[in-house]
Amino acid sequence: MEKNPRILDLISSQGLLPLYYHSDKDVSIAIMKTLYDAGIRAIEYTNRGKTALANFTEMKKVADAEMPGMKLGVGTIKNAGMANLFIKAGADFLVSPGLVESVAEIASLHRMPWIPGCMTPTEIIKAENMGANFIKLFPGNLLGPGFVEAIKDIFPDLHFMPTGGVTTEKENIEQWFQAGVIAVGMGSQLISKKLLDSKDYNTIGKETQKVLAIIKNYKN
Repeated sequence: MEKNPRILDLISSQGLLPLYYHSDKDVSIAIMKTLYDAGIRAIEYTNRGKTALANFTEMKKVADAEMPGMKLGVGTIKNAGMANLFIKAGADFLVSPGLVESVAEIASLHRMPWIPGCMTPTEIIKAENMGANFIKLFPGNLLGPGFVEAIKDIFPDLHFMPTGGVTTEKENIEQWFQAGVIAVGMGSQLISKKLLDSKDYNTIGKETQKVLAIIKNYKN
C-alpha cells in the first residue's frame, strides 16, 4: 500500500504535471515557487543533471517550509539506486521514463507512489500486473491521442498521462483529454529553455495558469 496514494489523486485533480530540471539551485527553487503561485501542487523535478539531487534536497526544504500542500516528485528514475537516493531526500513520488522493475520494488518497499513510463500495450499490461494504476505514456508525441482511444477500453482501471510533446495549445490539450487521459505532463513546452535562460518566471506562471484553465473544463 502506498504511503500517500492521495498524491496520484492530486495529480489527477490538477490535470497537469509540470516537469523540469535546471543546474542552478536558485533558479530551480524560483520556478517551483512560480508554479506554486500559479496553482500547482505537484511537480516533477527531473533527475537529468549532476546537481539534481542537491537541488532537489534544497527544493524539498523550501517546499515543506513555505508551500503548504506542495508535493515534490522526482522523474527520470531509471534504477533502484537513484530511487533510494531521492526517497532519502524526501521525494513524495517517483516517475520513470520506462518500466523499471527494480524501481517498482523500491517504491513498493517504501509505499511510495510510482508512475512508470510505457509505450506499448505489453508494457502497460506488465505495469498493471506490477501494481501500477497511473501510467505515463512516453513519448506522447509519437503515440498521440489516437493511441489512448484505441487502448483505454482494455485498461478501464488505469489512469493515463502522456508526457513528451504535449503542448500548451488549447487544441492539443483538448485532444488528449477527449481521448481519455486523466492528466498531461509538460516539460519544455511549458518551461522552455528560452524562458529558463531569461528567468522569465512571469511568462511561465501565466502559461501555467492558461493550461490549468483549459484543463479545468475537463475536471468539472
